[in-house]
Amino acid sequence: MKYNFDEIVNRRGTYSMKWDGGELIKQFGLTERYDEDTIPLFTADMDLPVPQPLVEALHKTVDHRIYGYSVFPDEYFDAIQSWLQNRHGWKVEKEQIVYSPGTVHALNIAVKAFTNPEEGIIIQRPVYPPFTSVIEGNGRKVVNNALVIDGDGYYSIDFEDFEAKAKDDHTTMFILCHPHNPTGRVFNEEELKKMAAICHENNVLIVADEIHGDLLRRGKEFIPMAKIADHTDHLITCTAINKTFNVAGLHCTNVIISDEELRTKFATEMGMQLASPFAIAALIAVYNEGEDWLEQLTDYVDGTMAYIKEFLAENMPEVKVSIPEGTYIMWLDFSGYGISAKEIHDRIYNKANVLLEDGSMFGEEGEFYQRICTPSPRPLIREALERIASEFEDISHKNVMENAGNQ
Repeated sequence: MKYNFDEIVNRRGTYSMKWDGGELIKQFGLTERYDEDTIPLFTADMDLPVPQPLVEALHKTVDHRIYGYSVFPDEYFDAIQSWLQNRHGWKVEKEQIVYSPGTVHALNIAVKAFTNPEEGIIIQRPVYPPFTSVIEGNGRKVVNNALVIDGDGYYSIDFEDFEAKAKDDHTTMFILCHPHNPTGRVFNEEELKKMAAICHENNVLIVADEIHGDLLRRGKEFIPMAKIADHTDHLITCTAINKTFNVAGLHCTNVIISDEELRTKFATEMGMQLASPFAIAALIAVYNEGEDWLEQLTDYVDGTMAYIKEFLAENMPEVKVSIPEGTYIMWLDFSGYGISAKEIHDRIYNKANVLLEDGSMFGEEGEFYQRICTPSPRPLIREALERIASEFEDISHKNVMENAGNQ
């Protein structure tokens, strides 16, 4: 069927953290202002309707009228295996799959199971904030292998620094974000093999968060690290339907661990976890019948990103932005305005009343950046951008006048 992603679905009053969670969001320190006029574009949670086969599968589950403890049928594992094989050419065995109610939960379990207090864990900032919290919250130390940005906004890995930090005897784990959030990098085979080899040589366990792996620009290829690594006995991979199909509220992550010893230790640390019948039905439906929806979503998000880039070039040329290789996130560089990060925040969050995510949350490398999650109806994106542009218009005009005076 043809999906209309321009349709604005009112999410208020549906227990949405994004649209109903203003008080909680303010407690988190994301914004000072949140009211009925706020446009929230801060979290990786689509404002777009899910695939129709998913709706039908959930209706069937609801209609049964009993929602007790559930087990995983063969169809659940078959769907995961088929999706990973057909979409990414990655062959996974049923026994390698371990269910987790969430990816951040899985990261916490891995840190507790495989590292000791005060040991170092490599991350690549600017990076998804919970990577820092799962390390520091468990008494481990962040080891930052900061990504390197060039003049065109393209991020790459500092391998000399990465290897030096992996060789440190106190470094025992590397949490990889791939595709990378918020930069949108989709690492290539050479980069992945090199990171995997360095970690294997230095006995550093890799936990690869690959939950954005289905969200790619047209023409880009995602390669699971476990597919091409020479050794997988030091590798744990998190996959999920949550981001791909907009079902974060159903809590369904699948952790792929090929090494039996690692898998047993991980599962023991986590304890028994049972998915709801809704999560089970959802995964089977989207992996078996959701590909057409994903193809349409890909085209829509690509179009939205092109629109955002064009809008900024015409109305806010001081903002630097690149189309990411993967994810549905854009990483906006506001440093060209020459104002403080605090003032950038105030103009967007308090005056324009648009809720993005301050780049400083992703590490000091993101101080003058803002993260915007783009999978909302384009009319909503347009309104948000117009509001923001109006609040920076005085600076843009001033910069134009100053540049003219200098010529």
